Amino acid sequence: MHLSNQGLLVILVVGVVAGWLAGRVMAGGGFGLIGDLLVGLVGAFIGDWLMPQLGIHLGVGIVALIINAFIGAVVLLLILRLIGGGFGGRRRWI
Repeated sequence: MHLSNQGLLVILVVGVVAGWLAGRVMAGGGFGLIGDLLVGLVGAFIGDWLMPQLGIHLGVGIVALIINAFIGAVVLLLILRLIGGGFGGRRRWI
């Protein structure tokens, strides 16, 4: 598989946007540029697998890619917070 520079740029932009949006929606402050990128990229893989399993097809284009990656990133953050008990911050016991 050959990945052009333009394709790589699209993947990076989609990953950053999806990770940033997921960090905002999940009541987190985000994880910085690299953390948001990683969450968005892994979320894109999760969304790409999960959405067809649910019978949901968003179409084609950059907006559909971002929405797909965003949904996957939110699912990833939910799983990570369930396993790890949350990110950063202090736990409140009261």
